[in-house]
Amino acid sequence: MDKIILEVQTRDLATKAKDLLAQNLVPVNFYGKGVENKALQVDYQSFKKTYKQAGTNTIIELKVNGKESLNVLVHDVQHDPVTDAIMHVDFINVRMDQEIHAEIPIKLVGISVAVKDHGGTLISNVDSLKVKCLPKDLVREIEVSIEPLVDFHTSIRVRDLSIPKGITVLTGPEEVVATAVPPHEEKEEVPVVATPVEGVAPAEGAVPAEGAAPAAAAPEKKK
Repeated sequence: MDKIILEVQTRDLATKAKDLLAQNLVPVNFYGKGVENKALQVDYQSFKKTYKQAGTNTIIELKVNGKESLNVLVHDVQHDPVTDAIMHVDFINVRMDQEIHAEIPIKLVGISVAVKDHGGTLISNVDSLKVKCLPKDLVREIEVSIEPLVDFHTSIRVRDLSIPKGITVLTGPEEVVATAVPPHEEKEEVPVVATPVEGVAPAEGAVPAEGAAPAAAAPEKKK
């Protein structure tokens, strides 16, 4: 696991969130079992870059005021509903000697014969795995090759995956991760066959039923 370091500072609770955001600072809360909650702030661009790299399943080492070090995971990120700008961040404390529960994204790689040569469509049913492990064993993602998908009768299940050492998968082993489905076949249009009703002419363009007598012509109106 690569270490990611993020510089943060203690936050004055008297300062409003909107005033921090106007200075390109994001309000942060740090909390966790057995630790004292902390009100912090972080440079907007620094956090954005770190979050892109770490996501929610990579340990970040917070350097508080350049001194105290805290091992954390991103627990929640709040965005502005209109601009999508980051408004607030929650970090949760991580004990390096205790197992944690996390979700690791799945990355599909390779080429499927069923898709490439037979025109199939790749279907991804599971995009992340629920796991437990020590923080040091967390990985950024798990790569899954789709090369075993050579026809439309095979699928890749959780039990088929190669899982890094130290990680226990909690997602069900029979869950389908990926499969390929055949292309949709175009159905041949069948002409509508009209069954004549006595005294009623068939609709224009309808094909008379086989063996059916021609519809009688409508009687002319008397002048």
